[in-house]
Amino acid sequence: MSQELTELSFTVSGRVSRPIAEVYEAVADPAQLSHYFTTGGARGRLEPGADVSWDFADFPGRFPVTVVEAVAPERIVIEWGGNDSLADVTRVVFEFAPIDDGTRTLVTISENAWRATHAGAKSAFGNCEGWTGMLAALKAWLEHGINLREGFYR
Repeated sequence: MSQELTELSFTVSGRVSRPIAEVYEAVADPAQLSHYFTTGGARGRLEPGADVSWDFADFPGRFPVTVVEAVAPERIVIEWGGNDSLADVTRVVFEFAPIDDGTRTLVTISENAWRATHAGAKSAFGNCEGWTGMLAALKAWLEHGINLREGFYR
């Protein structure tokens, strides 16, 4: 028996050679996020009730971000607008898990709520690419102080 596909989602993950609290902070803190990910800047700490927005050079304009949950140093859940999403927003879950006796952190990012359409798939694949790039940039930033995205989009 086959099930009808009604929603698209994805999960990406990577390992960062830093302790969990340091990795969590690099995602939650807008100053750090602005250094390696939000090429146009981040405003507001990722904590419930904060006024948060992100700006990207490759997609100009501020994107409002709603923080649904923040449990340091293990989990952050956000919602933000998504073209071709089921309720005009997608949900992104960041999970942080200590590995290798706490010397490294496994970061897992999942996003869901995309329409199971051609346009929904295109949007989901684009965001999947973005989150994969974010993980690579997070690793380079925390481990080596390198901003991979600097000059990448402009």
